[in-house]
Amino acid sequence: MRRTRILTAVLALAAGLLAGSPSALAASTPTTTLAADTYTWKNARIDGGGFVPGIVFNRSEKNLAYARTDIGGAYRWQESTKTWTPLTDSIGWDQWGHTGVVSLASDSVDPNKVYAAVGTYTNSWDPGNGAVLRSADRGASWQKTDLPFKLGGNMPGRGMGERLAIDPDKDSVLYLGAPSGKGLWRSTDSGVTWSQVTNFPNVGNYVQDATDTSGYASDNQGIVWVTFDESTGTSGSATQTIYVGVADKDNAVYRSTDGGATWSRLPGQPTGYLAHKGVLDATNGYLYLAYSDKGGPYDGGKGQLWRYATRTGTWTNISPVAEGDTYYGFSGLTLDRQHPGTVMTTAYSSWWPDTQIFRSTDSGGTWTKAWDYTSYPNRSNRYTMDVSSVPWLTFDANPSPPEQAPKLGWMTEGLEIDPFNSARMMYGTGATIYGTENLTNWDSGGQFTIRPMVQGLEETAVNDLASPPSGATLLSALGDISGFRHTDLTKVPSMMYTSPNFTTTTSLDYAETNPNTVVRVGSLDSGPHIAFSTDNGANWFAGTDPSGVSGGGTVAAASDGSRFVWSPAGAGVQYTTGFGTSWSASGGIPAGAIVESDRVDPKTFYAFKSGKFYVSSDGGATFTASAAGGLPSGDSVRFKALPGAKGDVWLAGGASDGPYGLWHSTDAGASFTKLSNVDQADTIGFGKAATGASYQTLYTSAKIGGVRGIFRSTNKGASWTRINDDAHQWGWTGGAITGDPRIYGRVYIATNGRGIIYGDSSDTGGGDGGGGTDPTPPPTGACAVTYKITNQWSGGFQADVALTNTGTTAWSGWSLAWSFADGQKITQAWNADATQSGTTVTAKNLTWNANVATGSSVSFGFTAGWTGANTRPMSFKLGDQACSVS
Repeated sequence: MRRTRILTAVLALAAGLLAGSPSALAASTPTTTLAADTYTWKNARIDGGGFVPGIVFNRSEKNLAYARTDIGGAYRWQESTKTWTPLTDSIGWDQWGHTGVVSLASDSVDPNKVYAAVGTYTNSWDPGNGAVLRSADRGASWQKTDLPFKLGGNMPGRGMGERLAIDPDKDSVLYLGAPSGKGLWRSTDSGVTWSQVTNFPNVGNYVQDATDTSGYASDNQGIVWVTFDESTGTSGSATQTIYVGVADKDNAVYRSTDGGATWSRLPGQPTGYLAHKGVLDATNGYLYLAYSDKGGPYDGGKGQLWRYATRTGTWTNISPVAEGDTYYGFSGLTLDRQHPGTVMTTAYSSWWPDTQIFRSTDSGGTWTKAWDYTSYPNRSNRYTMDVSSVPWLTFDANPSPPEQAPKLGWMTEGLEIDPFNSARMMYGTGATIYGTENLTNWDSGGQFTIRPMVQGLEETAVNDLASPPSGATLLSALGDISGFRHTDLTKVPSMMYTSPNFTTTTSLDYAETNPNTVVRVGSLDSGPHIAFSTDNGANWFAGTDPSGVSGGGTVAAASDGSRFVWSPAGAGVQYTTGFGTSWSASGGIPAGAIVESDRVDPKTFYAFKSGKFYVSSDGGATFTASAAGGLPSGDSVRFKALPGAKGDVWLAGGASDGPYGLWHSTDAGASFTKLSNVDQADTIGFGKAATGASYQTLYTSAKIGGVRGIFRSTNKGASWTRINDDAHQWGWTGGAITGDPRIYGRVYIATNGRGIIYGDSSDTGGGDGGGGTDPTPPPTGACAVTYKITNQWSGGFQADVALTNTGTTAWSGWSLAWSFADGQKITQAWNADATQSGTTVTAKNLTWNANVATGSSVSFGFTAGWTGANTRPMSFKLGDQACSVS
């Protein structure tokens, strides 16, 4: 499920979209003054959609857990809501590679501290080196140390680990295992500086495919995990015994017994396999090792599980099944810290008929399976699966036994039992995080229930977005899981696109004046690469491929839906009338051109290739090159025609070594004018016009005034407002952008691993450059407030506030004020526009939650800092009206 996600970033790099290089070491990104509007940012809910290779529980604080993703950043578990909070959205355009998280470590000495080793690719696809991020507030903010080598959060072997580890006795000491022959690294100052452990004897030698000239599969997977034996240290002194896993089939495990001063190969160890995980039970003195013949996360044909007795040096093969019966490797590995003799492991690379999970309650002496055959092909499961919260996880499959839908999973390398709760387990797959809260039913003969535990973690790679003027709120084209039709952004759609279900959808379009007609194209191992809908994307039917098609490419629908132009991979540009039962080659246009349609004239189509703009006025039968010059010379371009205006075209793109910016044409591409106030631009989209404006609102992911961000213009590009901020950057946002034609200020942003971001403005429609009004007229009537601290840690806390209209008149806006008695300072708020002056806080409504009916409530939340005491405020005012408090 992750192979196509590699291509998302690679193709972007090849096109020159990711210009720039990472900055030097900095504690934080400089702020800018360009933001002139307050936006609320959320995800269009999909819930998951990508590979979660690692889950990390803190060993000293209950309910503190983190998850790492291969390209979508890191997350922290929020127990009160059973959701995940994104922690790395502040990573900006130039450091996009740092959204790949190869390892995480949570400090059990000081649970406020968390570390992340970041970097996406170790080859040329990622222009920057890796880094170690460190946080003293659980990931709410980060400081960064750049490394002199690259890290590979999306490389082969990314499910092994954890490569980053904190000494449990002296938490200023950390170790990091590096890939690419860079060895073992150590920090003695809590991650601020790092140096190589020069006497570590083995840098690894395993590569997935030595013949891969790209450097992706041919990279040495290096040092893959570090495990401390906490029983060999005392508080404040370095742990003496440390185990290190190396990607070397003959020399997989090394040990130091003197705090890292010297190292040696662990004697008597098995050979012929890679040790994916090394998990230590210090109570009973056992080091458990999960072995596979491959590095993962999706390969692996044979495996073993071993137990090493740390006190006697005895090795025992405790494999749940005989090696000859495996067709997979072992990787996911965890202990029940409440009952250390309980061990679990996964057959991570078992794709068919399902993954397998094994459990032992006697330190690996005997095992039971999550499922067994009764009489083949029938299965008996120890679990039930409830995916009602994320129904698309069935993938609309109706398989024959022994397969089932939904699957138990695949690529199951991250498996963890909650160290404080034997009944709770979480595990990552190629598409989600699954979990259970009644795991111990396994041992009593009952069934345990597995559900998605993934809400808040959004990990899709987005290729294209469309917000039609009627019908669905949003249509998306996604990597790995096809795409979705959202009618409610706050709810998970019931299913991705099916009939056919592309693994990756590369492009989609709707007919501007007939938006029930929709087309999409994408990748499929066997079958058609194009599909059509006549009901606004609710249902689909397959088209017919022209000869030679090997991939989706780009597609455009005529404004009335009467015809389509398709530029697929593997074949030249094609056109058809009707729904693609037969195709004809377009003339005058090179293969691989990007195609779009005029949004008024159904016979006019546009294309771009290698610096040339092309126009067809006969429905795509023939194209003519425009005389327009000065456009980007490469193919790193996104362009769109404006709805409602024939021949009005905007083009964004380029590269730092040539023309780069935003261009506008009002004569169907015959000529273009470059906007002088835009330094660089990579996407362009349109949304509802501001109040009193005669032109639709423009949105772009761009560099303007020397600052990278998401920008809006309500005056045809004459001036721009940055609408995101430094805390909301989401790495690379060059895939697609669109406004909403029905809601002023709303914008949808494509990310490469953080899903679909959408933003709503506090501006009521006045637009940029003035004309806005305060959206919070004072309400009248009685009110009630519930103030609840949902999480608190040293120096910080999180609170939720519920405001109820107990009066007799509906509110059309609200402004709630209170004072903190102990000088608490708000750091972040959601679902409200919160400002603070001295000790007084004022929280105002956003556009979407201004109206509160009688008897109804509105909720918002915030995080804040505190010192000394954290007394709850007991007096709240709604305008001049005092509220009752509970």
